Amino acid sequence: MIKKIILALLIALPLSTFAQKFGVVDLEALFQDMPEAKAMQTQLAETSKKYEDEFAKLQEEVNKLYADYQTIQSDANTPESIKERRVQEIQERAQKVDQFRNTASEDLSRLQQTLMAPIQSKLNDAVKAVGAEGSYTFIFPNEPAMLLYTGTDVVDVTPAVRAKLGI
Repeated sequence: MIKKIILALLIALPLSTFAQKFGVVDLEALFQDMPEAKAMQTQLAETSKKYEDEFAKLQEEVNKLYADYQTIQSDANTPESIKERRVQEIQERAQKVDQFRNTASEDLSRLQQTLMAPIQSKLNDAVKAVGAEGSYTFIFPNEPAMLLYTGTDVVDVTPAVRAKLGI
């Protein structure tokens, strides 16, 4: 019984005698200000534009095939086997366009994850360093939707993290 009381006191005493420091950080603002993030967004936009241009070319080919099909469809002298082959060709090409769109979307997603990983790591390392240097108990993202209440003793560490990142 006495051991339990002593254990409870040992656990409760540090919590009550030492001040705990809490901080918040605006991760989104920091991310937007990082040169690496701007470079990532530029690279993603350029790659996306290339995929969009290629998609437009493929879609144009399908539209041309369809226009050609409409021309032969109205010609009574065109054999049914040719018409069927053209329909099949349009369907195959449209399927390839859909596959290209899916592949492009997956490629862009992978590229974003690949480019984002080192940026997030650098940002997380800076927050951890500020937390360790400032002896913070917790540093929370400063997102109004997530925080229900922020007391006056909570410190905004965004400027310190910004300095740690060199931005």
